[in-house]
Amino acid sequence: MKVVLFCGGYGMRMRNGPADDVPKPMQLVGPRPLLWHVMRYYAHFGHTEFILCLGYGARHIKDFFLTYTETASNDFVLRDGRVELLSTDISDWSITFVHTGIESPIGERLRRVREHVAGEEMFLANYADVLTDAPLDVMIGNLAESDAGASMMVVPPQSSFHCVEFRDGSNRVAGISSASRLPLWENAGYFVLRQEIFDHIPENGDLVEDGCAALAEKDRLIAYPYRGFWQPADTFKERAALDAAYESGARPWMLWDQPSTIPAGVR
Repeated sequence: MKVVLFCGGYGMRMRNGPADDVPKPMQLVGPRPLLWHVMRYYAHFGHTEFILCLGYGARHIKDFFLTYTETASNDFVLRDGRVELLSTDISDWSITFVHTGIESPIGERLRRVREHVAGEEMFLANYADVLTDAPLDVMIGNLAESDAGASMMVVPPQSSFHCVEFRDGSNRVAGISSASRLPLWENAGYFVLRQEIFDHIPENGDLVEDGCAALAEKDRLIAYPYRGFWQPADTFKERAALDAAYESGARPWMLWDQPSTIPAGVR
């Protein structure tokens, strides 16, 4: 299945200043950027046709792949001055680079690559800045077995703040609980989509607030609730946590470096 990755936003919370034009998906986790980790996740499940929706800082993404160095993340033999790779990351990948505008919202970026997924019964989409170990094949299978127009992964609220409940008609506190324990779910940024999604995204519209919301109103949107590993990189603190996890060897999202994790029957 083709994978549409939205990697053209400003990423303001990750920038060091006006001169820093590196897009958020290009922030490093270990020796490779977030975008690479997301792509390796999809490739692990056999999905290696990528469509990159570029915008702000597009040159950094283009340069990374045009000058890609396999030796940074693969074992190799140096013999007679020549490099012989023992494994490879991206040799079987197809990557389409599409400039979808600097200011375009997510839905408009998707609209601008519509021709590249034309004819696909289903395709995948992702914000390119969130890592997970969720079973992608199960998510895809759930939509394939339904008549819905789209599926989105959802996770419990990630806020570390505590929520306070008041007693009726007073300022007395009835209880305090962690946000993650509330009966709420957040958009996790992993989507499985059918062509129907394009019927509900207007010009300069949003994928979730317009497209998914319209499908929900028609009872044509399903969710995949997930309580396993899911880590965004919206801030320096979150990105630093991922980088520290990588350095410590605790890398649950790197399924491609672990023993087979795809359950029998869903390959």
